[in-house]
Amino acid sequence: MHADFWNDKRPAGVPTTLELDRYQSVVEVFERSCQRFADRPAFSNLGVTLSYADLERHSAAFAAWLQHNTTLKPGDRIAVQMPNVLQYPIAVFGALRAGLVVVNTNPLYTAREMRHQFRDAGVRALVYLNLFGQRVQEVYRDAGLEYLIEAKMGDLLPSAKGWLVNLLVDKVKKMVPAYALPQAIAFKQVLRSGATLRHSPVAQQRNEVAVLQYTGGTTGPAKGAMLTHGNLIANMLQVLACFQQHGDDGQPMIKEGREVMIAPLPLYHIYAFTANCMCMTFTGNHNVLITNPRDIPGFIKELGKWRFSALIGLNTLFVALMDHPGFRSLDFSALKVTNSGGTALVKATAERWESLTGCRIVEGYGLTETSPVASTNPYGQMARLGTVGLPVVGTAFKVIDEQGQEQPLGQPGELCIQGPQVMKGYWQQPEATAEALDAEGWLKTGDIAVIDADGYTRIVDRKKDMIIVSGFNVYPNEVEEVVMGHPQVANCAAIGVADERTGEAVRLFVVAREGGIDIEELKAYCKANLTGYKVPRQIVVRDALPMTPVGKILRRELRDIAP
Repeated sequence: MHADFWNDKRPAGVPTTLELDRYQSVVEVFERSCQRFADRPAFSNLGVTLSYADLERHSAAFAAWLQHNTTLKPGDRIAVQMPNVLQYPIAVFGALRAGLVVVNTNPLYTAREMRHQFRDAGVRALVYLNLFGQRVQEVYRDAGLEYLIEAKMGDLLPSAKGWLVNLLVDKVKKMVPAYALPQAIAFKQVLRSGATLRHSPVAQQRNEVAVLQYTGGTTGPAKGAMLTHGNLIANMLQVLACFQQHGDDGQPMIKEGREVMIAPLPLYHIYAFTANCMCMTFTGNHNVLITNPRDIPGFIKELGKWRFSALIGLNTLFVALMDHPGFRSLDFSALKVTNSGGTALVKATAERWESLTGCRIVEGYGLTETSPVASTNPYGQMARLGTVGLPVVGTAFKVIDEQGQEQPLGQPGELCIQGPQVMKGYWQQPEATAEALDAEGWLKTGDIAVIDADGYTRIVDRKKDMIIVSGFNVYPNEVEEVVMGHPQVANCAAIGVADERTGEAVRLFVVAREGGIDIEELKAYCKANLTGYKVPRQIVVRDALPMTPVGKILRRELRDIAP
C-alpha cells in the first residue's frame, strides 16, 4: 500500500508531506537549534541544567579535542557507554561534529558483549562512565580500543560538589569496582583542553552513516544497523509531524521551547535517542535525564521538581511509578503527552495511567532498523488501544504471505515497512541486509500484523523467536550460545514467557550432561556472561527437547507447554 493511503486518516494539524531535503546532517540540525534556543534549557541532571549555548560550547570543545589530539578521522567509530547523564549528549554531538560515527553501547553489557560490538564495529575510541571501568579494563586490549575517555558522575557539577559526588559514588556507595586504566583521559580534562582549541566543521551528507545501532540477531551475534544522517533527520521530522496534531486549544501538542520532557529511557536505546536527543533538541525543548529509573522513590522525587508536559516510557515503568504511593501527589496539570514504546502496552496499565494522570498513553511501533519510529497512535480520542496506530508521515506498510504476496486489509501477514527512516543496511553484512531489505526498500520486520480498513495496524504475533524484556530485545540464539558454553549443558533452548512486571521474561530449558547440573551455578554463569535482562528468570531441566527430524529445536512446542 502506498504511503498516501493514510493521509486522510490523520488527525488535524498533522502534515502529509515532509521537507526531507531541508537539512544535510544531524549536526546541521543540532547547530541550528543551539543558535536559535541558546538561552533555553537543553538537558538537566543531578541538579545541573545545561542551556543550548552550554551544550554547543561543550560539544565543540569535545569535537576540537578529538580533532587535535587523536588520529581519528571522519567516518571512524567511537563508542559511547553511559547511562542518562549530561556527558552523554555532549559526547554524542561532539563526536558527530568531528565527523565520527557513534556506536551506542549499553552500559550493562558484559565484557563478552562489549568485545563483540567493539570488534565488529571497528571502534577506535570509547567514552565511558568510571562505574564501568573494570569491564573496560577487561576488554580494551583485545577489542582494538586506542583512546579511552573516562567520565565521572560529578564532572559537570561545581568543583566542590562534583568532588563530593564522585567520592560518595566511589567510596561510600562502592559503585566503582577497582580497576587501573592509566591511559584513560578524564572527560573533564577533554572539555578543558578542547575549549582552548578550534573545532573545524566537517562536511557531511545525508547518505553518510551517523550512528551504528546494534540489534540482536535471530541467527548469530548482534548486527549494527547503519542509520544515516538522512534516516535520523527523516524520523525526527516524522515524530515532530505527529506532535503537530492539534490539542484541545487548536494548537500543536508540542510547542517550541515550552516543553519539559522527562527522559527515563536510556538515551543509548534508539527510541530515546530519537525522541530526546533529536526531536526535543530540534524544537528547543528541555530534557530532564533520569539516570536510574529503577530507583522509583528517587524518580518520583525528581518528577516533583518539574512541571513536566511529556514523558516517554514503557509498560514496566508506568506500573512501577503508579505502584508507588508518592505518585498520586504529583502535579500532572501540564502533562499532555505520554508515549509508550519498546514493548506491548497492557490495557489495564493504560487505563489506570489515564485515570491517575488525566493523560492518555499512546502506543507506537518501531525497530532499530527504522530509526526507530514506524507508526504511532494519534493523541486523545483517536488513539486505539491494542493497535500501534498509523504509519508516520511518508511511511508505507504492507503485509505479505509466505510467498511474498501482499495481503488485503484485515488479513494477517508479515509486516513490511518502506520509508525514509529505513536503515541503509547492516554493517559489513551484505547477506543479512539482502535478506531484510528488498530492491524497493521494503524492510521485512518478522512481525505478523493486520492492517484494518481505517489504516490502524495491530501486531498479532512475532515471526521471529525474539523475546522482549522491559523493552529490550533478547534473542534466544545468543542466550543459548552462552549457555552451551557451560560444561554441564548438553542442549538448551530459550523462550519468552509472560511476566507481569517486564512484559516477558526468559525461560531456559536445559538438557544436562551425564552427572547432572547445578542450577544455581548455571544461573551465576549466565549472570557473568549476559546483561541482566537477558539472564533466564526460570531454568527448567528436561531429559530431551522437541526437535524437527533434522535436529532443529522446536521453540514453538516449548512455548505451548509453558504455563
